[in-house]
Amino acid sequence: MTAAFVALGSNLGDPPRQLARARAALAALPRTELEACSSWHRNPAIGPGRQPDYLNGAARLETRLPPRALLSALQGIEAAQGRRRAPGQRWQARTLDLDILLYGDLQLREDGLSIPHPRMAERAFVLRPLHELAPDLILPCGTALAELAAACSENEMQRVNSNPLPPASSPLKGGREQRCPLLN
Repeated sequence: MTAAFVALGSNLGDPPRQLARARAALAALPRTELEACSSWHRNPAIGPGRQPDYLNGAARLETRLPPRALLSALQGIEAAQGRRRAPGQRWQARTLDLDILLYGDLQLREDGLSIPHPRMAERAFVLRPLHELAPDLILPCGTALAELAAACSENEMQRVNSNPLPPASSPLKGGREQRCPLLN
């Protein structure tokens, strides 16, 4: 099994309900176990136009699904919850957004799939929930998640609740001592 971390977000269609449904769908994925979920965090939307605030969190999975199959499963969950992708349009309001943040110590850049997620180091709404789940996490490039989380601003973030799934007891650790080009 491989440890994978997934970001969850929603700003349409009753976000608390959307995230609860997404968490249940993650727990039902084949060859996968949902190990932990972070608290939900409310934050302003980034992107074009005026949008409702987002509710964001993170989940830790243990999975036997390869990265592409996991991505396909996540996109299936999004579609089942009403996510519609408009070609060429990014950062639109959405019922559900599920992104693979980390997949073991894999570093991958392919068409439509980059692991670690290329913008996670810039986003407090990703780093704070991820840090809740794995405060001692070392990213595949050797960077400590705690350093990134400490450097990000949470001025506009509000922790909404705690979830019943506790953090995993043995955080994922990558062992490579190199710069992480996907995070710089």
